[in-house]
Formats: sequence, structure tokens, C-alpha cells
Amino acid sequence: MPIKNISHIAIGVHQMDTSVAFWTDVVGLHVSLDAHEEFTLDGTLTRRRGVYLREHEGADEPFIVLDEGLSTPYAGEPKPLFQIGVHHFGFWVDDIDAIAARARAAGTPIVVEPSEQGVDTTAYGEPSGGRVRSMFVRDPDGNTIQFDQRVP
Repeated sequence: MPIKNISHIAIGVHQMDTSVAFWTDVVGLHVSLDAHEEFTLDGTLTRRRGVYLREHEGADEPFIVLDEGLSTPYAGEPKPLFQIGVHHFGFWVDDIDAIAARARAAGTPIVVEPSEQGVDTTAYGEPSGGRVRSMFVRDPDGNTIQFDQRVP
């Protein structure tokens, strides 16, 4: 099997502390590492602050890396939905309503409220007949994040 799981998703951010609060307080992940790191890219030394966030520790457990440029601030805008390139990330959750409530309390923009929009679980590689509730929010940098919950 060539791919076992996603290793991580790296997200460039403008204000690390604001982004960390979103991923910990709204989404519910925990910080497993907060470090200043250096890389040489194309012969140029690049410094960044990397904050690693997880739900679970362990081998093959996926994680998020928030990436703030220390050498030079990051530039650019997130992709709008349904454009070329990565335009959103989706995560399975157990309690979509709790995330929605925390998002509202934090002032996080909810693009699509939690709803069951006729998505059959075959779209997720599962047997037909299952249902999924989904919602979309924007993180502090405007990236679209999708949360999915299986409906019993």
C-alpha cells in the first residue's frame, strides 16, 4: 500500500496565537510541539515558528502544523472553494454541534451551518445508505475547514 494515512497538513498563518486559539479552543486539538525552526530552501535560510497540533499521539496519527514566517511574513490569500489547488480540508468529528457552538462563541465565520445535505456515505468510500452531517467554517486566515459527522 503506497499511502497509509495523512501525515500532516501544514497551514501558513499570519498571527500564530490567534490561529492556535482556533485550533485548540474551537476545534479541540492540543499543542504537541511549539518550536522555532530553521530550513534552508533554495540556498536561503528560512526561519519559522511551527506549532504542531494533534487529537491523538502516536505513530501514523495525522496532525496539523501551523506555520508562521519569522524571516519574512507570509503573503497570499487562501483559495476560494472549488478552485484549482487545495481549497479546503475536511475532518471527521464526533460532535459537530459542539464545534459549531464553540465557533459561534468565538466569532468564527460559519460558511455552511451543520446540515445533512443528502450526502450518502458512498462519497466517503463507505457502504451506501449511511448519512453524513457537514459544516464549513473559515479559520482566522480565511481557509475553509469542513467538519463531517456520521449520522447514526
